[in-house]
Amino acid sequence: MTPKGEALAHFVIDYGPEFDLLWVCFQDETGECWTWSNPDVRGPKNTTMHRPNISPFPAAAAPAKPMRQV
Repeated sequence: MTPKGEALAHFVIDYGPEFDLLWVCFQDETGECWTWSNPDVRGPKNTTMHRPNISPFPAAAAPAKPMRQV
């Protein structure tokens, strides 16, 4: 699960201990390829593995507004 819906992860990019893992995913609904950082990816529900639910994604922050009009 990603912020854009269900997806299949094809690759994981690891830049080392100072960075989040990056998940290269293809979205099920659109087929788009997106790269998500580790906090933006959730495993699916799986009762066999004792994972009955997944944590929700935080609400999207409001877009930044310019400090003054130019």
